Amino acid sequence: MQDVRDALYIGHRSDGTLTRRPMSPHLQVYRFRLSMFLSIANRAAGVAAAAGSALAVCWLNAAAKGPDSFRKVQKVTRHPLGILALAGWALALVYHFVAGLRHLAWDAGYRFEKKDINEDGPVAVGVAVGTTVVLVATVLGLAVCRSRKKAS
Repeated sequence: MQDVRDALYIGHRSDGTLTRRPMSPHLQVYRFRLSMFLSIANRAAGVAAAAGSALAVCWLNAAAKGPDSFRKVQKVTRHPLGILALAGWALALVYHFVAGLRHLAWDAGYRFEKKDINEDGPVAVGVAVGTTVVLVATVLGLAVCRSRKKAS
């Protein structure tokens, strides 16, 4: 009896003749590395950034509709879960930007060696997280100062 997996290795040339082709390796062949995770995270961050941007457009729409609509949206964004969602959106935006800069450097021919890519991964994560923490802390600090000023 012929091995059924053998059929997966058969391909067709452009002239129609059969040829044996190697199967693509799968995740069980590779050891999971940080660079693999960062590549997946970049795509997920792009989706999250787009979704958060759609919510930002809704927030701007509520601001344009008037004070009642804006007050309702502000109630949601001031809730701890709303603040967490905004912080997550900020992280997605910043990380996707930083990863985009890495890809731009690679496209220009810089830092594309395996050693460089493995060294730059933790740096990209650190820059993204650090920038996000500073950004969120600044926005929250300004909001606290504004609310204190408004109360007095």
